[in-house]
Amino acid sequence: MTDTVKGPAAYFPSIEKKYGRPIAEWKKLIRSSPLVKHMELVAWLKTEHGLGHGHANALVAHTLAEDNAK
Repeated sequence: MTDTVKGPAAYFPSIEKKYGRPIAEWKKLIRSSPLVKHMELVAWLKTEHGLGHGHANALVAHTLAEDNAK
């Protein structure tokens, strides 16, 4: 039986396919931004990089959760 990916990471394959960048690159971009609030980062990804809301939200949520776990 295979484990189904749930949560924000479930969007990762479609994000990579649609926007042509690996997830690690998106996370690096988010971490290099001077913005720190979740919705500010989502809006930035949408306006500056053309991501859809769900994809931007998933990337930001996953990246911030990783950073807060450290």
